[in-house]
Amino acid sequence: MTYYQDQSPVSTGLKGRCPRCGEGHLFDGFLSVKPRCSACGLDFAFAESGDGPAVFVILLAGFLICGAALVVEVKYTPPFWVHALIFGPMVLIVCLGLLRPMKGLMIALQYRNNAREGRLDSGDA
Repeated sequence: MTYYQDQSPVSTGLKGRCPRCGEGHLFDGFLSVKPRCSACGLDFAFAESGDGPAVFVILLAGFLICGAALVVEVKYTPPFWVHALIFGPMVLIVCLGLLRPMKGLMIALQYRNNAREGRLDSGDA
């Protein structure tokens, strides 16, 4: 059995690398996860992040963009179309830019903490 040095879930997740070896790529496309690591062969069947990354991205992007929009509104009082012109594309850029790293981070944290789907105990204790 091959021993792998513990990898930081933050660095491997944000880079989109395998959470076990840190070498192989985690993603096959923009958000689709590969079936297994090309370097160490780790099966990524455990990797089910669900809606978690989207929730964190929405919260973070909402905080940043709403804060920036409020600062611009109070300081410069521009017309509505200027807000739409500036912050419309910014929403897309920030959300799409953060979605893949956050999904990688969630999958790396699942691997590190051995997180699995909840199961009911059979009560044979």
